[in-house]
Amino acid sequence: MDGERLQKVLAAAGVGSRRVCDELISQGRVTVDGTVAIPGTRVDAQRAVIHVDGTRIPTRSEHVVLALHKPRGVASAMSDPRGRPCVGDYVADRAERVFHVGRLDVDTEGLLLLTNDGELANRISHPSHGVAKTYVATVEGRVDAGLRARLRRPVELDDGPVTVDHTRIVDSADDRSVVEVTLHEGRNRIVRRLFDALGHPVTRLVRTQVGPVRLGALKPGHVREVSGGDLQRLYTEAGL
Repeated sequence: MDGERLQKVLAAAGVGSRRVCDELISQGRVTVDGTVAIPGTRVDAQRAVIHVDGTRIPTRSEHVVLALHKPRGVASAMSDPRGRPCVGDYVADRAERVFHVGRLDVDTEGLLLLTNDGELANRISHPSHGVAKTYVATVEGRVDAGLRARLRRPVELDDGPVTVDHTRIVDSADDRSVVEVTLHEGRNRIVRRLFDALGHPVTRLVRTQVGPVRLGALKPGHVREVSGGDLQRLYTEAGL
């Protein structure tokens, strides 16, 4: 028969031991290409779309997702004809040909994902798929609860309204404040333009999270591979 036994594929993907995976299949908790799997199912791990309890289990060995802490002053491009620093410099030694998912402007720091999975990249980038992005913005002036109240409603920009999903005031002083915002938007410089419209220009901007993937303790200029539960949740949130 063609393909590998499903429990072997699941075990190799880190779901659990083969015995545990057998039990999941027997309990009807595993689907393959949208159909509930049965004991004895065999699959092509490079083509099958597998979910356990609704969570996508990535099994395609050729696909990779990387998290980069993009430093300030680095362009979101894989190469630059003028030799300026760009994100491609940090993955030049990778065997896979990856590309950045969306972009951060040159002055924005923080989490940028790279992958060779085009469908995943499209899903993360397009706001209709609901993959949230979180930023921490240092802005001019003191902000208070009034700002949070304003952000509960759409803020009108020159290219249409922007809606913020979550806001948290991290710190507030007379001359500067730190605000965390979460949104699904991907328009150019959207966070900077949002705070400009509110009268609090951004002086520093760091993206700290994309979907379930957090920047965490990753240092500027460093790269790590996204794997395990974070990778599974990323695919699930992207609707794959």
